[in-house]
Amino acid sequence: MSNRMVCREASHAGSWYTASGSQLNAQLEGWLSQAQGTDKPARAIIAPHAGYTYCGACAAHAYKQVDPSVTRRVFILGPSHHVPLSRCALSPAEVYRTPLYDLKIDQKVYADLWKTGMFERMSLQTDEDEHSIEMHLPYTAKAMESHKEEFSIVPVLVGALSESKEQEYGKLLSKYLADPSNLFIISSDFCHWGQRFRYTYYDESQGEIYRSIEHIDKMGMGIIEQLDPMSFSNYLKKYHNTICGRHPIGVLLNAVAELKKTGMDMNFSFLNYAQSSQCRNWQDSSVSYAAGTLTVH
Repeated sequence: MSNRMVCREASHAGSWYTASGSQLNAQLEGWLSQAQGTDKPARAIIAPHAGYTYCGACAAHAYKQVDPSVTRRVFILGPSHHVPLSRCALSPAEVYRTPLYDLKIDQKVYADLWKTGMFERMSLQTDEDEHSIEMHLPYTAKAMESHKEEFSIVPVLVGALSESKEQEYGKLLSKYLADPSNLFIISSDFCHWGQRFRYTYYDESQGEIYRSIEHIDKMGMGIIEQLDPMSFSNYLKKYHNTICGRHPIGVLLNAVAELKKTGMDMNFSFLNYAQSSQCRNWQDSSVSYAAGTLTVH
């Protein structure tokens, strides 16, 4: 038996973002310098996972709220785009590579999660095919660089969960969310609009198509800010908005609901919204991005 570490390669470097550490560092610094910090550090953020040329600037608004001096563990919850999954899955890797530096998976937390019997193990191939977690790794590395030896990550691939499963995982993860040394990153893009996404909802009263898309996204964002999982589920049932990270978002909202029962006061606010392009006719398509932060009072 060899004791070689199992590493997940930065499989989307060189396509979805640059594989050059120095170029990547300069890009992330540039975007972060344009974003405003708030006075309270984030306990959780929602940020997009598209190619950085599309959403890097938007994501910076969320990452600007991370406080590396208090954060010791970063949970990253991303949706599964390639494999059907009805539960959540953990990585077989011990280390996640990025062009900046390697990130270590918290094996103790992984062992505790594994013991619950609620998780399956994804293959390394599945892990490397998936981009929803990887797109947050360079930003995490950058936000945490001043304390890079002092933190670990907990990547969780979130399947197409039922409402009751979202509740179960929310309950399970709520104790981690309660701990100020943990940060949760929720990976999600917002509306995927166009015939190639099989979603062409259009409310003409809003004006151009891209305005209608913004309207429906902002309605969803407003509901997420209310921190009520039931309202978010009802919104999705009514409008079917193609928010790809809806299940990770649902898990977060349920974790928050659990903590609110104990009297914990939390607040969520979105800080930035963007679209990959402005749709004006039925041949167009676009993906929307939003960045927001959960703070504890």
